[in-house]
Amino acid sequence: MSDTKKFTRRSQAWFGRQDRDGFIYRSWVKNRGIPHDQFDGRPVIGICNTYSELTPCNSHFRALAEQVKIGIWEAGGFPLEFPVMSLGETLMRPTAMLFRNLASMDVEESIRANPLDGVVLLMGCDKTTPALLMGASSVDLPTIGISGGPMLSGKYRGGELGSGTGVWQMSEEVRGGHMSQEEFFEAESCMHRSHGHCMTMGTASTMASMVEALGMSLPGNAAIPAVDARRNVLARNSGRRIVEMVKEDLIMSKILTKAAFENAIRVNAGIGGSTNAVIHLLAIAGRIGVDLKLEEWDKIGQQLPCLVNLQPSGKYLMEDFYYAGGLPSVIRELESVIDKSALSANGQTLWDNCKDAPNWNRDVIHAFDTPFKAAAGIAILHGNLCPDGAVIKPSAATPALLKHTGRAVVFENSDDLHKRIDDENLDVDENCVLVLKNCGPKGYPGMGEAGNMPLPPKVLRKGITDMVRVSDARMSGTAYGTVVLHVTPEAAAGGPLALVQDGDLVELDVEARKLHLHVSDEELARRRAAWQAPKAPADRGWVKLYVDHVQQANLGADLDFLVGKSGSGIPKDNH
Repeated sequence: MSDTKKFTRRSQAWFGRQDRDGFIYRSWVKNRGIPHDQFDGRPVIGICNTYSELTPCNSHFRALAEQVKIGIWEAGGFPLEFPVMSLGETLMRPTAMLFRNLASMDVEESIRANPLDGVVLLMGCDKTTPALLMGASSVDLPTIGISGGPMLSGKYRGGELGSGTGVWQMSEEVRGGHMSQEEFFEAESCMHRSHGHCMTMGTASTMASMVEALGMSLPGNAAIPAVDARRNVLARNSGRRIVEMVKEDLIMSKILTKAAFENAIRVNAGIGGSTNAVIHLLAIAGRIGVDLKLEEWDKIGQQLPCLVNLQPSGKYLMEDFYYAGGLPSVIRELESVIDKSALSANGQTLWDNCKDAPNWNRDVIHAFDTPFKAAAGIAILHGNLCPDGAVIKPSAATPALLKHTGRAVVFENSDDLHKRIDDENLDVDENCVLVLKNCGPKGYPGMGEAGNMPLPPKVLRKGITDMVRVSDARMSGTAYGTVVLHVTPEAAAGGPLALVQDGDLVELDVEARKLHLHVSDEELARRRAAWQAPKAPADRGWVKLYVDHVQQANLGADLDFLVGKSGSGIPKDNH
């Protein structure tokens, strides 16, 4: 009975055997009181759970998983929950992004190694979502995603307080002498007052929206607050639906097509989504085998309007977004550009799911013809400072700075930045361009969210709130400003960014898609001859593996040997 081709379900290669190994597989699972009839060929569904008390965004996932299980039982499936590495953006050092690819390996191998016919992915905090989608894509079983949902809106002194965005604003006010330390500390308990991930349109909310826009979840996934009972209903219905997806053989690659990724790019523009979505979608596409290029973000999405008036680009928060109609309402507004044929996890097209979606608040979700911000998608820059590209989010930038030339003030790494940025003797004014090196995938390592550099106090005291900033780093999706990110190749890999010196003129022209260093080729060649690569950050373990194999940001910062899928083949017996 070792020939797995005889079994109609993948799980039956374990549980359907009538030999010694079948005895072992079933008997050990029965130690929890599982009846024998649960091994009768019904779909076995894995619940991939990123619950962790070290990941505050995902700390309610135990309860969410129970709702998924109920749905699976109700639909005639057999649920088996398993943990994978959880990535908490708020606590992990040096950055959760360093471990995204590691977590994806955990997910991939956990799914492939076990008797699963389908998978439910529980994800919330920034990097858990792409990590789970990347790992599951490499296996390509029927899969459905459930995001944990955003927190309730923060409330502080009669006003709204958005996670992340409020921190950046208030910390700058403290540094500029406009807010007391006591007021700053008071806001801590006011900002995060329920379970859930960031309630701004940061990376967590953006990636939850990407899951829905890609068709990998049921409608409504992106915006239902974490503590709203309707989030539990979504989880329960997702448990029911995954059983049917197994019966239909609706595997991930049938949903994650090129059209799905193009739709996600359009939706990201519509919601004013995070620049981090660029790297994550490129990595997911690489795993599932879709040829997605960095430049397509500009070609497909940049001229589209931002429709959603949410922090950090606007005023409102995710709770307001949900009450206004959520992501289905945005997709309905994008009717003229959306690919209506793209399939979603419920078996309907994305358009069928959204074509009748209501809009209850036009101040939160604007109409396509009267957008919140015009031509606000992510722009891709090129030039001698970023031969392989860089990104900027115009909707979060100061319009007057989108065309600017200034004198470079250079920081060699994040430590250098923090050491000198508050120095009153720093030779800087508001017309300068802050340049940060060695914060890319190899340099940080892990490509930390250091790109939204704090402004010097001497500039803040003038009432200045934004400057042009350029780096090979990422920035939090909750952040804002005229910030050029993901400069590629990065400085640690010998990119031109490594050669920038104090006083060089840096030109930014977003309309022309240009980032140019006004230094002659001859001078750059001289500097390159004298340049020395930074010392490797580690000589063992995950960090060494990561630095040795991580790709550049324009390719999604995945490990080179993980690109592409390996399928769901049954591992050999171990008995």
